[in-house]
Amino acid sequence: MISDSRWSWWSELITTTKRDDLTFQLLIFSVISFPILWYSFRKATFRLPPGPRGLPVLGYLPFLSPDLHHEFTKLGQRYGPIFKLQLGRKTYIIIRSSDLAKEVVRVQDDVFSNRDPPVAGIVLTYGGKDIVWSDNNSYWRNLRKVFVSEVLSNKNLEASRSFRRAGVRKIINHVYETMGNEIDVGGIAFTSSLSVVTNMMWGKSLDERNENSNLGVGFREVISKSVELLGAANVSDFFPVLSRFDLQGVEQKIKQQLQKVDEIFQKIIDDRMSVKPEESVEQEGRKDLLQILLEHKQKDNTSTFSLTQIKALFMDIVAGGTDTTSTMAEWTMAELLKHPEIMKKIQDELEQVIGLNNIVEESHLPRLCYLDAVIKETFRLHPPLPLLIGRCPNMSCNVGGYTVPKGSNVFLNVWAIHRDPKYWENPTEFDPNRFLNPDGTTKYDYSGNNTNFLAFGSGRRRCPGVPLGEKMLVYLLASLLHSFDWTLPKDKEHELSDKFGIVLKKKNPLMAIPSQRLSDKNLYM
Repeated sequence: MISDSRWSWWSELITTTKRDDLTFQLLIFSVISFPILWYSFRKATFRLPPGPRGLPVLGYLPFLSPDLHHEFTKLGQRYGPIFKLQLGRKTYIIIRSSDLAKEVVRVQDDVFSNRDPPVAGIVLTYGGKDIVWSDNNSYWRNLRKVFVSEVLSNKNLEASRSFRRAGVRKIINHVYETMGNEIDVGGIAFTSSLSVVTNMMWGKSLDERNENSNLGVGFREVISKSVELLGAANVSDFFPVLSRFDLQGVEQKIKQQLQKVDEIFQKIIDDRMSVKPEESVEQEGRKDLLQILLEHKQKDNTSTFSLTQIKALFMDIVAGGTDTTSTMAEWTMAELLKHPEIMKKIQDELEQVIGLNNIVEESHLPRLCYLDAVIKETFRLHPPLPLLIGRCPNMSCNVGGYTVPKGSNVFLNVWAIHRDPKYWENPTEFDPNRFLNPDGTTKYDYSGNNTNFLAFGSGRRRCPGVPLGEKMLVYLLASLLHSFDWTLPKDKEHELSDKFGIVLKKKNPLMAIPSQRLSDKNLYM
C-alpha cells in the first residue's frame, strides 16, 4: 500500500496525459531521450579514424620507415581506407581510397584547400608566398589566375612553341654527338626542360645568360637537393616549438640552396628593371612571365606582386617544370627498356605518324595515342608525388564517417590508389592498353575528375602547370624514341627501385646507350 501510494502521482499523471494531452506525453519522452541521443551523436561525430598507437610525446615517429608510400600502404591494409597517425605534435590523416579522395578533392575541396607547409617549403618559397604552399586566400587566387590565364594561356603556349622546339633539338643533337656512350636520361631531360622553362620565364636560357656552360648542371643539383630537403623528415615540422633550434640543420641547408638560386633570380630581375619601358620588346608576339609580373606590379604600388613574390613564383615554375618532367621521362624510359616490345610499338607508331625521313613536331603529338597511353601508365605506377601535397582543413569535418580535425595534415596515398586491385586489373603490371579505348583513343586525362587516377591531384589545388609539363614530356620522349634506338649497358642490371621523397625518383639514375635510328644525319642537326 505504501508503494502504491508513493507512486500514485505518476499513475495519475500518465492516466491524465493519455486521456487529455498526447503532446505532453511526447514532450516528456523527448526531455528524457534528448541527452542520450545528443551524447551518442556527439560521440559519432567526433570519432577519429583508427590508427596505430605510438609513444608519449613522440607518437608513431620512431616506427616509421623511410619509404612512406610503402609504409602507409601497409598501414592502410590494416586499418582501412582512412587512418590516423600522431607524429610529434601533429595529427596526420592518410587516405588510400578513391571514394574518400573524391570527398577531399571534390566534394569538400574548399575545406581542404589550405596548406601546412614544412619549414623547408617556407624558406624555399620566400615565406610561402608561392602557389604551392600559400593558403587558399585572395593573394593565392590572384597569383594563380595570372599564372594560368596569361603564362599558360593557349596563346602563350602556342607562342612559346619555338622555345620547346629549340630545347628538344639541342638535346637531340647532343645525344647524336655522344652516341655509343652511356647517357644519363634524367640529366638530358632536365637540361631540355630547364631551357624551355627559363626561356618562358625571362626570355633566355640560363646558359645564354652566362658564359659558364655548366650552369644548367649546377642548377639541377640545387633543385634536386632542394626537393630532397622538402621531403626529408624534420623534427622542426613535428615539434614546431623546436623549430628555432633547427636541430637537424634542414633550415640552414635549404637557405644555402635558396641563396644560389636567388642570386640568379635577382640578377635577371635587376637587368630587366634597368631596361626602359620603350626599349622592352615582346618576343614573337608574347611577353615573358617576368614582364607580365613587373607590369602588374607597376600598375598599382599596393599590388600583391612584390619582387620577393615574383621570385617565389619563379621557384615554383623552375622546380615543377624541370624536376617532375625529367623524373617522369626517366621512369618512362626505364619501363620501356624493361619492356622492349612496348618500345617497338611506340616506334612503329612514330614511324607511321611521322616517317623515318622527318623529325617530330608538336603538331604530331595529338596522333601519338599509344605513346600517350604509355606515359599515363608510367604516371599510374610511378606517380611523381606519391602522397601529393598535404592539405590542411580549415575546419573539422567528416570523411568516411570519421572526424578529420581542423589543422591536421591530410595526405592522399595516390601510389596506393593507383595500385589498388579494386580500381585496376592486374595493378602491378605495366600495361598501357588499360588507357586505350577500343577505337585507339586514350582514356582519362590529368584533370583529376576520375579519382582512380590522380597523377597531379584534383580540385583547386591541382598542379596548374600540367598543360606545359604534358607538352614538354610527350614532345621530348617522342623525339628521343623516334631519333634513336636505346639499349642498356651490358654490365648493369636493370632495376626499377624507387626512393621516397616529395617527388618519387629512381633510386639509381637510368643510364642508357643510344644508337642512330634515322638514316639522314641532317635530321639530327
